[in-house]
Amino acid sequence: MKYQEIINKGSKILKLNNVKSYNLDSEILLSSLLNIDRSRLMTNLQDKIKDQDKKIFFNLINRRKNNEPISYITGHKEFWNYNFKVDKNVLIPRPDTETIVEQVLNYLNPLCTKKVLDIGTGSGCIIISIVKERKKCNGVGIDISKNAIKLAKYNAKIQHIKNRIKFFHSDIDNFFLYKYDLIVSNPPYIKLHEINGLDKDIKNYEPRIALNGGIDGYSKIRLTIRKSSALIKKKGKLFLEIGSNQLMKTLEILKSNGFYTNIVVKDLANKNRCIVSTKI
Repeated sequence: MKYQEIINKGSKILKLNNVKSYNLDSEILLSSLLNIDRSRLMTNLQDKIKDQDKKIFFNLINRRKNNEPISYITGHKEFWNYNFKVDKNVLIPRPDTETIVEQVLNYLNPLCTKKVLDIGTGSGCIIISIVKERKKCNGVGIDISKNAIKLAKYNAKIQHIKNRIKFFHSDIDNFFLYKYDLIVSNPPYIKLHEINGLDKDIKNYEPRIALNGGIDGYSKIRLTIRKSSALIKKKGKLFLEIGSNQLMKTLEILKSNGFYTNIVVKDLANKNRCIVSTKI
């Protein structure tokens, strides 16, 4: 069977199971299996697939058919300019979260020597991207998931910056190390009762602990802001991701914890996504 034929068969299965990106996903799964770039796959569609690879491919298609996220199946996700290993223990990095990285890099000049803390680091994609781009900065990432910390350490290693980032398995309430120039965070901010209404690939596969923002969606936002107020230097910057409808209340929480709001940044869909504030 040729590459084109098996892609078409995979696409048909996914389409019949209401996977929206059925053709793209079929191509991605085959290129991942063959360990070649998708662009190379598309220029070699008349090549024949080995019988043993055919069976593996349809196993991958069946996983995707059941709404398992493509990034968990392939084991990696592109974020900013880098490729990160991901698994079911961490949220899949999203393009909207690149807004935080962009704002931090706009603020930090290339020669600065700042210390950056990432609260709820997950895969480490935010802090690693920042430290990769700012060669003189150092980072610390914390997460309450031991498995997430293991994954973040691995990602730092494959990006060759493990000497400039430290990761700690810790709850934010029990973390007292150092005072930081910058703090970044993408805390859980989905209301508890809204999680079951999310897409199947999110609610059935991504870690609930990284989604659950409590009854009102603000429990982790409040905690992150309150603790950041104690961990950040005076005039230090906090870069915080929020839900698109959480702006006004989050601004109030920031103000009550001694932060002055500098800017509210919209994401690719023109929704409020990142608040940049200063500790006063």
